[in-house]
Amino acid sequence: MKVWNPVNNKKFETFSYLPPLTDAQIAKQVDMIIAKGLSPCLEFAAAENSFTSNDNCIRFNGTAAGYYDNRYWTMWKLPMFGCSDSSQVLREVSECRRAYPKCFVRLAAFDSIKQVQVISFLVQRP
Repeated sequence: MKVWNPVNNKKFETFSYLPPLTDAQIAKQVDMIIAKGLSPCLEFAAAENSFTSNDNCIRFNGTAAGYYDNRYWTMWKLPMFGCSDSSQVLREVSECRRAYPKCFVRLAAFDSIKQVQVISFLVQRP
């Protein structure tokens, strides 16, 4: 059995307890996202701004439900509306990784009917 190391071991959303996903594994997730009619989108953030913490947040009001400091990352281009092939998304993932090698990069998927994000997972860890 393996013991989880809590020191410098922050976890992020879905799949973050797994080893980093390969491009083939990311492509399978993207295929599922497209099959469900969702719109993929890439976001990135520097390590120091990638998680919510009192040390790296500026509070504009209380910390109640619905308050979103440091939960929004910078969007890489626009969401990929109408994307029909996982290779299109992998190409953008590759460009984002090249442009921001020291940032976390996550792939999110949005439901255009419900107007919400329904999937999000890391595709790069610095």
